[in-house]
Amino acid sequence: MKLSPQHGISLKATHYEELLQRNLGPGWAEAITENFLGRGGRPLAVLERVRRDREIILHGVSMSLGGPDPFDPAYFRSLRELRSRIEAAFVGDHLSFGTFDGHFGHDLWPLPRTEEAVRHLAARIRQAQDMLEEQLVIENVSAYVDYAQSRLGEAEFMTLVLQEADAAMLLDVNNVFVSAHNLGFDAWSYIDAIPAERVRYFHLAGHSEMGPLLLDDHGSAVGDATWELYEYAVARIGGRPTIVEWDSNLPALDRLLAESEHACDRANRISAEAAA
Repeated sequence: MKLSPQHGISLKATHYEELLQRNLGPGWAEAITENFLGRGGRPLAVLERVRRDREIILHGVSMSLGGPDPFDPAYFRSLRELRSRIEAAFVGDHLSFGTFDGHFGHDLWPLPRTEEAVRHLAARIRQAQDMLEEQLVIENVSAYVDYAQSRLGEAEFMTLVLQEADAAMLLDVNNVFVSAHNLGFDAWSYIDAIPAERVRYFHLAGHSEMGPLLLDDHGSAVGDATWELYEYAVARIGGRPTIVEWDSNLPALDRLLAESEHACDRANRISAEAAA
């Protein structure tokens, strides 16, 4: 398993035709799991073409790890097949829920930060890992309002879940920055508190202002404050693969690749300074 601080991008349908035709060079690429499960044709061809150049990460959005509904065994069978076919480096999803009584909310809702929620999430993650036959990489999500029931801090909650479930972490730096602003905690202290040994890779993305709130919209270049927090995370946690997410107002593929190269340059500089 490679853990070099190389750059990477999230694969988007807008770029599929170009991705089929060009060599991206070494690095990483992240694929939204649900866009490729049980599918052939061009989506699978793109994934296999990119895999010739880069390590692939399967990043899910529908596992609903914090939800109450039973997991679908067919989903995990398909996921295992896809993982094996492309030899995915990591498979993951979010510390959130999005389903209830068979209904899909198509969103990533955080849970109240309570000890009960820790036990619920950890049990569900352990079950999902057993069904997948692999450790999951769990992403912290953005939050816009807090629950009155929350008793644990954001980093404490995430750490307890990871440890009890024996799971790994995808540290989304932009989500930390957005949630810290919206909920009023210190983003740098969050980075300090996360167990570095569990972090497998980083996410970076842009956000926008919605009145007093920050919105994690993945619709622009990474902001200066997020870059600063990313450098702090690299200095504290160490070099990890970094994926740049850009989901709306998509730029040309070369612009997206340039943003991910910039992330790599920053990580390499911080790592070199730490080693000096």
